[in-house]
Amino acid sequence: MKVLISGASGFIGNPLCAELFRQGQSVRAAMRSVNSQAENVEAVSIGEINHETDWADALLGIKTVIHLAARVHVMKDNSADPFGESRKVNFEGTWNLARQAAEAGVQRFIFISSIKVNGESTLLGQPYTANDQPMPIDPYGISKLEAEDALRQLADETGMEVVIIRPPLVYGPGVKGNFHSMMNWLCKGVPLPLGAIHNKRSFVALDNLIDLIITCIDHPAAANQTFLAGDGEDLSTTELLQRLGKALGKPAKLLPMPVWALKTGAILLGKRDMAQRLCNSLQTDISKTRDLLGWRPPVCVDDALKKTAIDFLQKP
Repeated sequence: MKVLISGASGFIGNPLCAELFRQGQSVRAAMRSVNSQAENVEAVSIGEINHETDWADALLGIKTVIHLAARVHVMKDNSADPFGESRKVNFEGTWNLARQAAEAGVQRFIFISSIKVNGESTLLGQPYTANDQPMPIDPYGISKLEAEDALRQLADETGMEVVIIRPPLVYGPGVKGNFHSMMNWLCKGVPLPLGAIHNKRSFVALDNLIDLIITCIDHPAAANQTFLAGDGEDLSTTELLQRLGKALGKPAKLLPMPVWALKTGAILLGKRDMAQRLCNSLQTDISKTRDLLGWRPPVCVDDALKKTAIDFLQKP
C-alpha cells in the first residue's frame, strides 16, 4: 500500500520522498506537474490544489496521505485578497483532498500544519503546547487552523485517522527566506546589531521533521492527535547567529545593540515585523510528542546547522 505525498517536489517533500524510498516504502508523489525531481517514486500530476482538484487517480491504493502542499506564509503578500488566496489552498484544498481520501478508504491522513496556528510569539520560558487555545493572526495561520478543525470533524464522521503536526521554522539544505538571508549576511561579513538578544526560539531541522513525519505514518498512538515539532533545544537569535557562523566558517560579527533601540530603528525603517521575529520568543513544548510517540529528535542542532551550511556553501 502506497504513501501519497502532496507537495512532493518542495523543500520538505523532496527529501521526505527520498528517505521513504531509502526505507523501502512505496511512494506516490503528487505535484502540480510531473518533473525531474520525482526520482525513485511514482509521480502523478494533480494541477492546482483547490476545492475542485480531482484526486481520484492519485488516491488509488493509498493507505496513508501526507499533505504538505500549501500556500506558504510570506513576509509581504501582494495579493489583493491574502486571506482568500490562503484559504483556497490551505483550507478548501485540504478539505477536498481529505474528503476524497476518506471516500477512497485511506486509513491515515497526516497534515503538516504550522506553529502559527498557536500564535506569533510566546513569553520567555512559556512555550506553546499542543493543547493551547489556538490564536492565529495572519491569513496563513488562520487558514491552517480552519483546515485542522475540518480534519478533526471529518475524522469523527468517517473514522479516517488524522494526525496534525505543527512545526516552527524548518531549516536544512535548500532553506530559503530569513534563514537563507542570515547565511548571506554572515558569509559577507556584515556587522549585525544582533549581539544582545536574549529571547528563545524553537526551530526544527529538516531531518528531524522528516523523522517525525515518518514516525507518524504507522505509530498507533499518533491517531487523531496534534503534535508540536522542534529540535529540543531553543536558541536566542544571538546564539543562532553565533552557531550558524561557526558552521559556515564565518564567525558572526555581532554588535550588542539594546533590543529597545533595535525595535525603534526597525519601526522607523518600516521593518517592525522583522524586528519582532528577531527579538521576540517563540518556543514549542514537544513533551507530548516525546511522551506519546517515544520520539526523540535524531539530529542535534549543531550537526543540522553544519549540514545546512555545507549545502549553502556548495551552491553558486
